[in-house]
Amino acid sequence: MSQLIKAVRGMNDILPDQADLWEAFEDIARAWLRAYGYRPIRMPLVEATPLFSRAIGAVTDIVEKEMYSFEDALNGENLTLRPEGTASCVRAVLEHNLLYNAPQRLYYSGPMFRHERPQKGRYRQFHQIGVEALGFAGPDIDAEHIIMCQRLWDDLGLDDVRLELNSLGSPEERGRHRGALIAYLEGHADQLDDDARRRLHSNPLRILDSKNPALQSLIDTAPRLEDYIGAESRAHLDGVQGLLKDAGIPFKLNHRLVRGLDYYNLTVFEWITDRLGAQGTICAGGRYDGLVAQLGGKAAPACGFAMGIERLLLLWQECGEQAERPAPDLYLVHQGEAAQRLAFKVAERLRGDGFALILHCGDGSFKSQMKKADASGAQAALIIGDEEVQANAVTLKLLRTADGQPGEQRRVDVESLGEEIARTLYDLEDDDGSL
Repeated sequence: MSQLIKAVRGMNDILPDQADLWEAFEDIARAWLRAYGYRPIRMPLVEATPLFSRAIGAVTDIVEKEMYSFEDALNGENLTLRPEGTASCVRAVLEHNLLYNAPQRLYYSGPMFRHERPQKGRYRQFHQIGVEALGFAGPDIDAEHIIMCQRLWDDLGLDDVRLELNSLGSPEERGRHRGALIAYLEGHADQLDDDARRRLHSNPLRILDSKNPALQSLIDTAPRLEDYIGAESRAHLDGVQGLLKDAGIPFKLNHRLVRGLDYYNLTVFEWITDRLGAQGTICAGGRYDGLVAQLGGKAAPACGFAMGIERLLLLWQECGEQAERPAPDLYLVHQGEAAQRLAFKVAERLRGDGFALILHCGDGSFKSQMKKADASGAQAALIIGDEEVQANAVTLKLLRTADGQPGEQRRVDVESLGEEIARTLYDLEDDDGSL
């Protein structure tokens, strides 16, 4: 017997019971995004590796340690499974000249790939919904992104989610802060861990985000980026804060919030929960005004965010949401060769009328088939045997009634079956509102 081949570590199957929850969430998310005027865009899973090293930053953890990159055996091109969606989205916008006539509000969803240590809520193949607004310069779009997140949390019934906010200023302001930070850290080089030493000259701002307890006192007294931010950057942050206050959204200014991607400037934010342990960030984003030009386009402002679907669904379940198996309207049972042929015709006709219907396949007595019909959750069973075939009719039996009593059973002509089922199910809804 051959050895069972299993899924790659950190790349998980989503089984039907859990996939039902995913689809329920995705339906809510699509309606939410349409309500704010965002349109879908779909990008390839595989991109040229330089796209990410140029956009994310060659010395970030993602590019240095986490990307799944390989050489195309056919043409030698360096390719990468996308580790995030913003760079791909901006590349697509530029390649297809979508900013030619108007700003764009776009969203995407799908798998991303990073070679990380798998743990609860953090996987090597993970899924995101990303939202990008390109061509908008003011603080209003930053605030809209944050406000629309709060709308989604409300729609999902999430609690224990808090917002942290910061400004990274302009590249010039960060450059001045970077010089001061390097000088400060060089003066305390003996206190740095290996990771901080590696980042010291390549990406020192990320040292401020270190979780090493031994570095916290050193980080607390390091030069603060906020002290290097000028009047224009402060005004932008003030504009965002004012709109959030008007919307009644509480937030905390966290001056150590820097994000892990080099393309951010000005506003950055994270939505955090304490319900998921160490993996507490469920959504994050901010402004990236330099990325369009960095990827070869004409300079244009941009802002966006992404949320991890796995973590968000974990939180949704922590807040009481349960996956519900969708039930069909009807379950069609039959016995005999002629009955099977009629059953197939009836089933397709009813599906064409808009009913969700399971047609029994395989052998089985009427009794065993009716047990399966009941277990399916269907509101009614349709029965076809020899007598129904002779009469060109179907027996309709209610499986669920408002008072819990056995449902009525009656024979209905095939030609009027759709109308009769619709009337029966509508009457049942009138009785108990269960449909």
